[in-house]
Amino acid sequence: MKTNVLKLSLLVLLTAGTISCGNKTVEPAEAIENAAEASDLAEVYQVDPQNSTIRWEGSKPLVNTTHFGTIGLASGEVLVADGRIEAGSFLIDMNQITVEDLEGEYKEMLEAHLKGTAEGKENDFFNVPEYPTASFELTAIEDNLIKGNLTLKGITKAVEFPAKITVDEEELSLETESFAIDRTEWGINFGSKSFFPNLGDKFVADDMILTVSLKATRS
Repeated sequence: MKTNVLKLSLLVLLTAGTISCGNKTVEPAEAIENAAEASDLAEVYQVDPQNSTIRWEGSKPLVNTTHFGTIGLASGEVLVADGRIEAGSFLIDMNQITVEDLEGEYKEMLEAHLKGTAEGKENDFFNVPEYPTASFELTAIEDNLIKGNLTLKGITKAVEFPAKITVDEEELSLETESFAIDRTEWGINFGSKSFFPNLGDKFVADDMILTVSLKATRS
C-alpha cells in the first residue's frame, strides 16, 4: 500500500504567472496537480521548524523602500527512498510573520498590517485571524525542480521552482535561490497598481521575493 502525502490545512504562497529564480525563469502550471505518493520503502524526515525559514521581501519601487523579514514553518514531513525525495508537505505558521528591517513601534505596526490584526486592515495582506496557516504540498521533483500546490488565503496554485537538495541517512536540507511570486494571484491586492492605477509612486510591487531554507531529520 502506498503512503499518501500528509494533507496539510489551509494556505501558502505562489502563482500561475512567471516565477524568476536568480537568472532562471520557470513557468508554473495553472492546474492543481495530485499530491505525490511515496513507496512503501520511503523513510519519513520530520521538518525542524527551529532551523527552517522562509524569508520574504516586499518593496515600493519608486520610493526606494524595501521591507523584509521571515515567516515560520509550523511542521512538515518529507518522504525519502534511495536518497531521493518522493513526497512531502509543509505547514506554514502565518502568525510567525516578522519584520526585520524596522524596530519598535514601526515594526509592530507593519507586522499588524501584514497579519491583518490592525483595525480596518484585516484583508489588506494575509488576514491571519481568518487564515492562520499556509501550506505547500509536493507533487513532483524533476532534476531539483520542485513542483507542488501552494495554498494562501484559501487559494491554491500549482507552482514550480528550483532548489538545492541534499540527503543523507539522518538529515535532509533544501535550499532555494531567491524567487519572486505575484501576490495578487492569491487575492493580496493592497497597493497594487494592477488593481489601483492611480496610486502614483506609492504603489507596492506585486512581486514578493521568497527564499526557503528547510532542514529535516529522519524520524
